[in-house]
Amino acid sequence: MKILALETSAKSVSAAVTEDGRILASAYQNAGMTHSVTLMPLVDAMLKNAGLDKADMDLIAVAAGPGSFTGLRIGVSAAKGLAWALDKPCCGVSTLEAMAENLRHMDATVICAMDARRSQIYNAVFSACNGALERRTPDRAIGLAQLAEELKNDEKMKIVVGDGAKLCYTYLSESGIDCSPAPEMLRMQNAAGVALAAERMAARGETVSARDLVPNYLRLSQAERERLAKGLKITLD
Repeated sequence: MKILALETSAKSVSAAVTEDGRILASAYQNAGMTHSVTLMPLVDAMLKNAGLDKADMDLIAVAAGPGSFTGLRIGVSAAKGLAWALDKPCCGVSTLEAMAENLRHMDATVICAMDARRSQIYNAVFSACNGALERRTPDRAIGLAQLAEELKNDEKMKIVVGDGAKLCYTYLSESGIDCSPAPEMLRMQNAAGVALAAERMAARGETVSARDLVPNYLRLSQAERERLAKGLKITLD
């Protein structure tokens, strides 16, 4: 199965194609340009250089959240458009699970972290062992103090991954939690991880149609919070 995957959840943008656990092509950019400008040219150039075509794909996968609201909308919209045009199924992959893929070869507790602002991180915790990942928590928005409390009795090696790794590592270290940030080359989320996670989802029958693919923000946007504070509805129904 060939999977085309997109990752736009944070400042970087990436695309990848995998087939049966093997990365056929990947492209990554972190130059500060907007994803709406860079994503599709990145995809097209990657496919052209690898001698692949969009029509060759069996599944379209995307990091569906959590992450930047704008970034997620761009990535999910692009995935929906590709899947609709190609008549292919989709997978909306957890951004946090996809970034844990970078460390599945370790024997460690993998702490996934993205800066969620408002004194929180988007987080999930996984156990990596013998090339497999076991999820220990759901995706969540959590305070660093609560995370430190959860990890204080964890005796395994602990590695922090994601674009919030530095923030999380600093707090945990100052709280007496022995941990390390992942090496720079393995720290950031990328589309290859999205594709590999999507392979497992597809094997479990967890694909959706383009129509049903939606972002998973984990919490309300600032605009929605402000409307609720004013007693206004945030949906039409």
